[in-house]
Amino acid sequence: MSIVNQFHTHEVQNQPYALANYNAWETDIALKEAVAREGASWAENHLSEFGALTGGELITSGFLANENKPKLRNFDSYGRRIDEVEFHPAYHDLMRAGMKYGMSNFAWRNEERSSAHVARAAVMYLGSQPEAGFGCPMSMSYAAIAALRHAPTLADKWLPKLLSSDYDPRSLPMEEKLGCTMGMGMTEKQGGSDLRRNTTKATLQEDGSYKIIGHKWFFSAPMCDAHLVLAQSENGLSCFLVPRFCPDGTRNAIQVQRLKDKLGDWSNASSEVEFQEAFGELVGIEGRGIPTIIEMVALTRLDCMIGSSAQMRQAIVQAIHHTSQREAFGKLLIDQPIMRNVLADLALESEAAIALTMRIARAVDSIDHDPHEAALARIATAIGKYWICKRTPVLVNEAQECLGGNGYVEETIMPRLYRQAPLNSIWEGSGNVQCLDVLRALKKEPETRDALFTELQKAAGKNSDYDAELKRLTGRFEDTQTLEFRSRYVIERLALMLQASILLLTDNTEIATIFCRSRLANEHGLAFGTLSPDAPVDLLIERAAGATQAVL
Repeated sequence: MSIVNQFHTHEVQNQPYALANYNAWETDIALKEAVAREGASWAENHLSEFGALTGGELITSGFLANENKPKLRNFDSYGRRIDEVEFHPAYHDLMRAGMKYGMSNFAWRNEERSSAHVARAAVMYLGSQPEAGFGCPMSMSYAAIAALRHAPTLADKWLPKLLSSDYDPRSLPMEEKLGCTMGMGMTEKQGGSDLRRNTTKATLQEDGSYKIIGHKWFFSAPMCDAHLVLAQSENGLSCFLVPRFCPDGTRNAIQVQRLKDKLGDWSNASSEVEFQEAFGELVGIEGRGIPTIIEMVALTRLDCMIGSSAQMRQAIVQAIHHTSQREAFGKLLIDQPIMRNVLADLALESEAAIALTMRIARAVDSIDHDPHEAALARIATAIGKYWICKRTPVLVNEAQECLGGNGYVEETIMPRLYRQAPLNSIWEGSGNVQCLDVLRALKKEPETRDALFTELQKAAGKNSDYDAELKRLTGRFEDTQTLEFRSRYVIERLALMLQASILLLTDNTEIATIFCRSRLANEHGLAFGTLSPDAPVDLLIERAAGATQAVL
């Protein structure tokens, strides 16, 4: 026996091939239906082109960007302060694709089209699947445009750069760049979500600019060309645009203290910074910083929903792809009855998440001209952000289990999805903050409650379980003394009803029925994989399995 044969111990058998080179748009039935339902079919060619990229080469870029974390370079080789972050080329590839296809600005570039924010939500959803980390600067750049419009002079200067499709990573003044990105700096050590405890100071100068002194505990994407920052001015908490370079071309006095060592989101740089009389320009009215920046926060909260829905989608795609190739006990895993229950349940959750996300994106589209949609967007964004972001970690974990031990090793995307999954429930306000925001809206803006129940009433009479829960909902608000204590449960039920109402108004009757039975009538356990035997399991798996079928 030769030495080669002597040590030839095994062949690789019964192991799946990695999912690659699929079109994330063309293989996603639920997404395509949602985009059409919410009025953005005009973007299909654009989405198909981007879907081929996100299901192809950007998958590799995502792995490389996470394996090579960003590095902070405070000084150059001769000791000059530069405060720059060095990224792997793969991160720049992701950013370049995001800018080109409009993750940061597609809605604003197509404002004359109907449902432009729905189309952009689909772009963001596709781009977030191969890697979520670069979504942070994409999201903040998108959302900043709404806030900047409160300062027409600044908007005239910055918007052409923010609307550019060219990614330009060079450290240069804005005027010299092909395109720009923008971040946000709100959080401080002593306050967190309690922004009124911010201590950063802004002092008015003779030329109308401000000098800003203070710190930020979370300053995401420090390599953005500017950040919107909250600071205390003479008349209270105000919003300022703080660029990386001053008007005279010198570096602004923003010192990056360190990069955060995070659980996940490894490809993105999150930092702590100090402002040492940094140059800033007022956005909006002094003392009205929170109302000014809240329009930005509303859009980044929508992006939390989009990002979490995208993680759900990628997790279920990976689970179905794996189980379609792996055998156990004489048959493919996907053909095992208990596994089919799990996969169908995960697919059901994913479908409901993208349905609600796209419906809220359509409400955002209509804020300026439809009072009902504006009020719905105001309250449903917080409801959806709370629920979808809460559901993502447990869904990703269940999908990870479908891969067995393979789902726990870094050669697959599952550990990265698992690390990333909790982020959106924390970013832009934790679950408790979302609940309080809903209660605040219901109390101070009664039109939001009217809009919510008007929306829910559209599906009345289509399902008995839905109708029963709709009757119970009004009573859940009657005991105002305990409402805050009960708010998580109440808002969970509101989220489920919103999802159910959307599904009931589609042609997918079987899916809507099992959603109502399992989520509203509680014919479901506390874990995924506990659907009733008459659930449309084959239909759910078939709809979710498009990506797997495309590459097998």
